[in-house]
Amino acid sequence: MPNSIGSPPGDDIFITIIRGLGRAGMIRRVLKVVDLVYKFHGNPSLKIFNSILDVLVKEDIDIAREFYRKSMMESGVEGDDYTFGILMKGLCSTNRIGEGFKLLQLIKSRGVTPNTVIYNTLLHALCRNGKIGRARSLVNEMEEPNDVTFNILISGYCKEENLVQALVLLEKSFGMGFVPDVVTITKVVEILCNADRVTEAAELLERVEGMGGSLDVVAYNTLIKGFCGAGKVKLGLHFLKQMESKGHLPNVDTYNILISGFCESRMLDLALNLFNDMKTDGIKWNFITFDTIIRGLCSEGRIEDGFSILELMEESKEGSRGHISPYNSILYGLFKQNHCDEAAEFLIKMAKLFPRAVDRSLMILEHCKEGTVEDAKRVYDQMINEGGIPSILVYDCLVHGFSQEGSVREAVELMNEMIANNCFPVPSTFNAVITEFCRQGKVESALKFMEDITARGCVPNTETYSPLIDVLCRKEDLQKALQVFIEMVGKGILPDLLIWNSLLHNLSQEKHFSKKMFNIDDLL
Repeated sequence: MPNSIGSPPGDDIFITIIRGLGRAGMIRRVLKVVDLVYKFHGNPSLKIFNSILDVLVKEDIDIAREFYRKSMMESGVEGDDYTFGILMKGLCSTNRIGEGFKLLQLIKSRGVTPNTVIYNTLLHALCRNGKIGRARSLVNEMEEPNDVTFNILISGYCKEENLVQALVLLEKSFGMGFVPDVVTITKVVEILCNADRVTEAAELLERVEGMGGSLDVVAYNTLIKGFCGAGKVKLGLHFLKQMESKGHLPNVDTYNILISGFCESRMLDLALNLFNDMKTDGIKWNFITFDTIIRGLCSEGRIEDGFSILELMEESKEGSRGHISPYNSILYGLFKQNHCDEAAEFLIKMAKLFPRAVDRSLMILEHCKEGTVEDAKRVYDQMINEGGIPSILVYDCLVHGFSQEGSVREAVELMNEMIANNCFPVPSTFNAVITEFCRQGKVESALKFMEDITARGCVPNTETYSPLIDVLCRKEDLQKALQVFIEMVGKGILPDLLIWNSLLHNLSQEKHFSKKMFNIDDLL
């Protein structure tokens, strides 16, 4: 043993050196620490071996395993729970799950009971790789599962959206006195809300708090989002007040969720109240706040309010952040109110902020005006490839252009893109497609298309039904025409002169139609 120092360095000194070398990525020097320890102590302690093993596992599991076999086992050091935990972590982090099971058997064969950490490491790897069933079976081998065990399994079932099993394990966890952490609870709340079981989600949060579990703003935001998605926005607002009373302060996401919910429910005054409350409560508006409320206001025709919020956005530090969507919402509102000239003027003004997008839009509009819709589509594709988001003006002229050319498939594809971009077509846009389907005699396609767009939130009008009933009457399918008519009237949509003429003309000539089922007097 060297005599140049008064006393040999202890384990803590060597462990500090090992960790420092590991952070510096000097793996070869880490391995040489063992030789240095031999010079001072004779045999390294298990603590030093484990420290080296921990560094090696983070670098390369194969080097770590070789070190365990050659440096530890050959020295008569078999290791402890911490040793095996390090090896299991290395194997599982590299998805070598099969070898992880072999290690588990090796531990058992030596008469050692694997601890909960070792099992949990393997459980986490199984769930991460979608092998939740095998993970559930492995739990049966554990002597002492803990709260982490249940967090892993419940999260695994939530990832697979297996609500039943997630709830079964949650109840088992509660029964054993474990309360899962807030991240896991939030996942369960989310899948309950997705399954339209928001009341149960609210009860779960209350139960967790009653058992001493901790919640946070994310958990409450998830619940509030669930109530808003179920159309129960006022209940969502109730939970905002409740979370405040329990000391969980709402954040900008909380308000954004509620504002979006009120806009979707067309409670715009309440949305505006919340928007103003944010300033009072010291919560800064962000881009999502502005974008959401501008879209909600303009969609319902409240253009002036939309312009006011847009001005606030432009004056704020947040600004538009280079996003065109609030401006497209203004265009949508103007177009929906049939203020087409004002929409065109606003588009020109947008050129200062979005020169490329406006330039592409104007080119598309010009091509459609000239009847060169294929050229317009090429510019549109270029716009999309550049990451641009088209406005209602662009979509409307392209849908009309393709419909007039008889290219209804292309028109329908554009309609799908519109809706995917939260730009819901107005009746005049989708009516162009229905009219062209009917002109081509494809009445079944027209009916299916109308069913699809109404299911996605588009509202038909008289001009939607008029060509459908007319073509059905011309095809002498009077029964189907009357069914469509009844559906139209049931929605509170009044028939126009063309519809009356088509139906009355065909009814007056129909010889075999049962008057008990539907006659002219009933129709009138």
